[in-house]
Amino acid sequence: MAPIGTLWGMAIQLQSKVILAAAAVADLELETPTVDFGVTNKTPEYLTKFPMGKIPAFENNEGFKLFEGAAIARYVSSLAPESGLLGKDANEAALVDQWVHFGEAEISRFSYEILALVSGYLGPYSKELHNAGLQRQARALKFLDEHLASSTSGFLIADKLTLADIALAGVSQQAARVTCGASERALYSNVFAHYEKVTAHPKVQAAFGEAGFVEEAVAGCLDTALWRTDRCICIDSAKP
Repeated sequence: MAPIGTLWGMAIQLQSKVILAAAAVADLELETPTVDFGVTNKTPEYLTKFPMGKIPAFENNEGFKLFEGAAIARYVSSLAPESGLLGKDANEAALVDQWVHFGEAEISRFSYEILALVSGYLGPYSKELHNAGLQRQARALKFLDEHLASSTSGFLIADKLTLADIALAGVSQQAARVTCGASERALYSNVFAHYEKVTAHPKVQAAFGEAGFVEEAVAGCLDTALWRTDRCICIDSAKP
């Protein structure tokens, strides 16, 4: 099968992992050129296509362009309706969108912000802001855990894998590398059972890579050298 287009992304980045996993589950191929963050997305050629310089970004074979990871993942999933990644009807498609955006706004956001805070990227470290972010994220994780407890299939929406499951598994992996150490993960057993179920799919696992979970959540001020490690998952993806 010929590639459906080109994805400029990074293997360490949450959004790119979700897009690649969705494409793989849908049996679609993507061209994935090597991206040197801060170099590739500053070139005139790249900025002509994507003036904000954001990563990930996508262009199909007809020149149709997208940025924002959730939009790209949804578009890729829509090209293979038989995959069921967007659900079986309009109601399930709306639920997919709901959970994708919930994960970004209520869980992933705080993993990003807390890592930025402890890495000095947001200025002087603030314990108050750190704790406030943890509390907001914990509220969302508790809600998600309770929702999953009521699922008979172990999936978020129906009885099969959807894009929502892939996206939330990515969010869970990210949290478990930053804000959820072993003791926190024990509080959300259904969330991390869901992660294990989703990443048991070999095509998802191939895109996500090793879990890389930490034993203890990040605290205090980190060495900024950690900023580019796989644990950090490329926070500054929007900056050209």
